[in-house]
Amino acid sequence: MDTSRSVRRAVIGAVTALLVLALTALTGPTATTDNHRTPAADPAAIRDWNVIAADTISANLGPTRPSGQVVIWHGFVSAAVYNAVVGIQRTYAPYKWRARGPVTASPEAAAVTAAHRVLVTYFPASRASLDAAYAGSLAKIPDGRAKRQGVAFGERAADHLIALREDDGRFAPVEFTAAPAPGVWRPTPPAHQPFIDPWLAVLRPLLLTSPAQFRPGGPPALSSARYAQDVNEVKTMGAKTGSARTPQQTDTALFFGGNLAVQFQAAFRDHTARHHLDIADTARLFAAANASATDAVVTAWDAKLHYGFWRPITAIQLADTDGNPATDADPQWQPLLVTPPHPDYLSGHTTVAGAVTRTLTGILGTTHLDLNVPSEITGTTRHYDEAAQLNQDMINARVWAGIHFRTADVVGCRAGSRIGVWALTHYFRPLRAAGPHATPPAIQPNCPGSSAS
Repeated sequence: MDTSRSVRRAVIGAVTALLVLALTALTGPTATTDNHRTPAADPAAIRDWNVIAADTISANLGPTRPSGQVVIWHGFVSAAVYNAVVGIQRTYAPYKWRARGPVTASPEAAAVTAAHRVLVTYFPASRASLDAAYAGSLAKIPDGRAKRQGVAFGERAADHLIALREDDGRFAPVEFTAAPAPGVWRPTPPAHQPFIDPWLAVLRPLLLTSPAQFRPGGPPALSSARYAQDVNEVKTMGAKTGSARTPQQTDTALFFGGNLAVQFQAAFRDHTARHHLDIADTARLFAAANASATDAVVTAWDAKLHYGFWRPITAIQLADTDGNPATDADPQWQPLLVTPPHPDYLSGHTTVAGAVTRTLTGILGTTHLDLNVPSEITGTTRHYDEAAQLNQDMINARVWAGIHFRTADVVGCRAGSRIGVWALTHYFRPLRAAGPHATPPAIQPNCPGSSAS
């Protein structure tokens, strides 16, 4: 009798075990599902929050603010997102941080949390829309331990970035005090606005050791042939009416006449999507490019404040005061585009473009950018395969728009290029082989007439 019961118990136990195995095969292990699910890591989340960041910045600063300040906020957000992602995936060195998140955490949850927290901190007026977007992003990520860990680490990454930027010189009471004189900047028509956001000149950089680290030598002397050449070129090619520009040259001037930060963010999103970069490589591209651009703005504004060189509209209208016999005054001269309210030297646009292109060529390991750059001014998109062509167009655009001398453009590009080299030499480095974009070869020069830095 006892033997019979033992047999029955064994049979029942075996059947039960088989049923459990069958159910497990169909539904997965109930107790450990949360532990073994692959953490959410969709790189589209970074692109989505880049759009949200751009919209938030525009809503708070205005869509056409003629300043490099827009770039700064993209640099902050991208750096926090980068740390949130690579601190979990451990493929690249975090930016000024030693913390590491659990490898079981969701990098996607970390990325959206970091972006949200940075934006809410700096733009509290947009909290309602940011909170709604954040809830929508989190809803796409499966609930569980990976999500919770990702959220927690994203908060840490954002808080670290915010702490790094305390007392960094933002909104410092900096003023341009140089008295009007030949060669010295002064407010320009039609609005005659004062120097906008001069505090950018003293902002602590994200990557460089100081705002003046790559400050170039000064602009050409008013008495020099180079200065006369600059004045006469922009007088002929940058005039609002009666210019020697071709229709294509006018289109180039207009194409780059809007918000460069918006143009580049759209190009980064398109490139990372088309090339199917994973979440770590996507975070790295945005962070490296935007951090380099941030320091390019600081470098350009440092030079603007330090040298305070006048704009073409002032130089041409007052050419009879410059002491150079090769220039002639035209008191009625007007540029194609309205002159931004800050000095000529360096050009912010070309310094940023030089930094971004040098950074991207280093990350991608080739001078072939494959960037689709849109313009809200012309409503068109241009494809740039070569970094040098983008920089050449940018330099020409600012001259043909009548708002910069060529020297300010070319020297700006070269200064930006040096920033790009510095960025990838000191930051965003791979910790191990991490795919095709991990270890770039030697970076090639891509500014007109420049040599390797």
